[in-house]
Amino acid sequence: MSDAAGENWSRNIRYSADRIVAPRTLDELRDVVAASDSVKALGSRHSFTRIADTTGTLVSTAELDVPVQVDAGRRRVRVGGGVRYGELAQALEKQGWALANLASLPHISVAGAVSTGTHGSGVANRSLAAAVTGLDLVTSTGELVRFTEQDDTLAGAVVGLGALGVVASVELAIEPSYEIEQTVYDDVPLEAVRKSFDVIAGSAYSVSFFTTFQQDAYVDQVWRKQRTDAPPLPIPAALRDREASGPRHPLPGVSAAACTVQRGEAGAWLDRLPHFRLEFTPSNGEELQSEFLLPIEDAADAFDAIRALSPKLAPVLQVCEIRTVAGDDLWLSPSSGRDSVAFHFTWRSDEEGVAAALPALEGALAEFGARPHWGKVFTPRDPAELYPRWADFVTLQRELDPRGAFVNEYLRALGL
Repeated sequence: MSDAAGENWSRNIRYSADRIVAPRTLDELRDVVAASDSVKALGSRHSFTRIADTTGTLVSTAELDVPVQVDAGRRRVRVGGGVRYGELAQALEKQGWALANLASLPHISVAGAVSTGTHGSGVANRSLAAAVTGLDLVTSTGELVRFTEQDDTLAGAVVGLGALGVVASVELAIEPSYEIEQTVYDDVPLEAVRKSFDVIAGSAYSVSFFTTFQQDAYVDQVWRKQRTDAPPLPIPAALRDREASGPRHPLPGVSAAACTVQRGEAGAWLDRLPHFRLEFTPSNGEELQSEFLLPIEDAADAFDAIRALSPKLAPVLQVCEIRTVAGDDLWLSPSSGRDSVAFHFTWRSDEEGVAAALPALEGALAEFGARPHWGKVFTPRDPAELYPRWADFVTLQRELDPRGAFVNEYLRALGL
């Protein structure tokens, strides 16, 4: 039931806890949490910060006995918080159901993803957390607290940063299964992207831009994912005659073997919405990541500001992915209250180099009110400046965790 806590996926964090426990029943989970002075939930270890760290007990819910339960009448599914999205997607597809969107990696856990505001892409697609319609939390007293769609505080509990309790199960909205066609375009003219960003970003169900900021005239790749059950959208002029001649990986020169099928070949939603296939490990973890979300109308100006910093970023930047996220009403979602553009930076595994590059990048994006992804590398700042409901979240956290069992070093730096 326990072993050494070990490291996160990218190996830039070694957890401070002496052990990790993986309870199999809800009663075991409640007992472990109630008996721990300091405790945190540990998902699939894809966070790049100490958001999931503790000096006490780390709890994995991956082994928790919570079956996937589909309520077809309500179009809902209840699933254990520790289940990976790829596994949930397979279970849903077998029953003819789907989620509205997925992140680029299907390997991440449901609870970990929604608790940090993780997202996919698409101008009309909200974050993964916005699909949550219910939540079961084990609080620091061992009590099981259920949030439903009728609870006003559900919007505060979903992106909970692991500060409220251990997520035992999550209820999500679902829809009938559908297919996606995925096409990649190479060397898209940079000026066309700047001037027509909204047109290109809205030209398919999900669109991602990849750039190293090293080409003066081009954006390296554009990935378009279009639903086959929706009316076809015209291909923007900037993308015509630029379809990739073969499968592509987002990183230049890397084999596309781990990537999902491209070249416009239709396939099930779970096999196209992520960039990477569940059966492959997309990389060896030799990277760090940062991400910043800001109002979508500032996309071109933010792109220019980042591009101006390319000499400073180049030594540590592998690639930047640019995506769009529809706004939601979740208190701590990075896309809360505004349709957003997300700039996601995959860095080299160079902590000192990334730390040196971040201040200039964060300074350039501050004027746009950029909000960092909670699980990526960033410099902590007062969340009250970025989130109007921060004070309400602090109140909720105090109510659910009066003894501060879930407040760790990361959260204290944010003011909890």
